[in-house]
This record gives sequence, structure tokens and C-alpha cells, in this order.
Amino acid sequence: MRRGLAVLAITVTLVLGLSSAAQAIANGEPVPDGKYRFSVKLTMTGIPTAAGGKRNSACSGALVSAEWVITAGHCFRDANGVRVEYPVADLTTATVGRTDLTNTTTGHEVKIVEVHQSPTADVSLARLETPIRDIRPIKLAKRPPVVGQVLRLTGYGSTTSVNPAPEPRLRTGKLQIVSMSDSVIGLSGHSPQPDTTPCPYDSGGPFFIESKHARPTLVALVSNGPSCPHAQVENAARTDNLSPWIQETTH
Repeated sequence: MRRGLAVLAITVTLVLGLSSAAQAIANGEPVPDGKYRFSVKLTMTGIPTAAGGKRNSACSGALVSAEWVITAGHCFRDANGVRVEYPVADLTTATVGRTDLTNTTTGHEVKIVEVHQSPTADVSLARLETPIRDIRPIKLAKRPPVVGQVLRLTGYGSTTSVNPAPEPRLRTGKLQIVSMSDSVIGLSGHSPQPDTTPCPYDSGGPFFIESKHARPTLVALVSNGPSCPHAQVENAARTDNLSPWIQETTH
């Protein structure tokens, strides 16, 4: 999985800083300050490697309750690449409600203390050490989306798969649903460009329905796809049919 491999990043005996720090969506656009505040950047420092060393990495996600973040399941894997139900890094921090990562006076930085993996999809829930009360979580879909529907995506990933450069601001773009299965939604780029797509470290970024008269509604998460940018099919992990599990876990 391209996104999964991206989370592995560069393995070394000791990483002093993020190996390819968070950037964001290829051929997307910057998010205005204060918008989509439910968006989350996960920073993992000191992840054990199979060679006995440590690595750093990052993912994207969304706040689904005051105490829980939803993200890709493969963002929490042990040294053998197996998804696990605990924070694998020495420190995993969720940055919530901070459009510009360089502006440390906004949003929250909270430690992740617990992880639950979906038994059926590339989805996990991560519990915050301290609840966040001043940011409204994203709404969970109660019905499936349909082929042809356009979804918005936010993420802190890269703008390219080739020598990605850091992008310290949350970015967004739209993709259109082209296929659906029990656990995966297939999407293709829609706007601002036909090849607007997620990139490395966008893993777990939320795909959501946007309406002028309703809250953003989560239907899927970034899971994997070809090297970005691309005009091929992007695979997202469905969340609309996981609502009972999400609600049971977070409550």
C-alpha cells in the first residue's frame, strides 16, 4: 500500500527529526484559517523498526468526539508491519484545530494514549489523553454515499510522492466516487484538478460530504493509492458502515 509504505518512512538507527514531515494533498488548495477544525495531524516519534532502531512518521485524521480521533488503521503498526491496538511510538501527538502548523497559539496538541482497530477495514480510533471541548467533531454518516457523489478531503500529507517537501498548512481537495464495496470506496480526482489526490502522510485523512445547510459528514478515510498526483483510482476505507462500532468505542 502506497500510503502504508509512506508511513514507514525512512528507517534508521535513530531519527532526530521527522523523516519527511507532514505536507499535504497533491494539486489541492490551502484551507482558510479556522475552517475544518476537526482535521487532525498525528505525529509519531520513536517508532520501533524491525532492525532494532527507531523512526518517526505522521498521519492525518479527524476528531469524531471530544476524546477520540479516527484515522487509518495502518497508522498504528508494530515493527513487523502488523496493525496493533496501542500507540507504537515513544510519543504520538494529535494536533487538532490548527490550520497553520507554524502557529502554535491555535488549536491543541494532545498525547494519544489508546488505540482500537476496526476488525473489517483500514480504520482505527485513537483516544486523546485530554478531551477537546471547544472543537465540534465531524459528524458520522448514517447512510452510504453513492457512486458519482463528490467528497471533500482534508489532510496534512505531501504534495508529491517524489522528494516531498514540507507543507505546514492543512490542504483540501475534492474527489468523486467511482466505485464502492463493503469496505472500500474508489475515488478519482475532481477539483481543483482532475489529478487532485492524497499523498504520503495523508493516511487517515477524512473524506466527507459537505453541504451549506449541514455539518460535514464523514464517509471514508484515506487508505492507499498510486503515487501522487495521479488520475487513477484512489482507495478509501469506508466509515459509514462502521458507525455502530465507532459510537460504541467512543462512548
